[in-house]
Amino acid sequence: MAVDERSRHELYRRLEAVLGPDAATTLIEHLPPVGWADVATKHDLAALEGRMEFRFARVDDRITAATSDLRASFEHELRKQTTTMMFGLMSVVLTMAALAFALARFT
Repeated sequence: MAVDERSRHELYRRLEAVLGPDAATTLIEHLPPVGWADVATKHDLAALEGRMEFRFARVDDRITAATSDLRASFEHELRKQTTTMMFGLMSVVLTMAALAFALARFT
């Protein structure tokens, strides 16, 4: 039987007649606002906790993998840039040395 507001109110009226208004209010307030089938049990919460831990572990693994990929990409690009800069600087230094030798030779 599904619990709705009409049946709760009817129960409250009958409890009020038998127990009095204060006791009936106290008892009704301790009942869930929905049916007992909708109330979570400790087993339900433990199962939910297990699923959440599994999902968080998967998210942690994905973040770790993404961090590793990002770090590897950054290191690769940094090495590529450093190599380019070194060859560029070497070219400039050799050109300047050749110009200095040429200028010294003509003077």
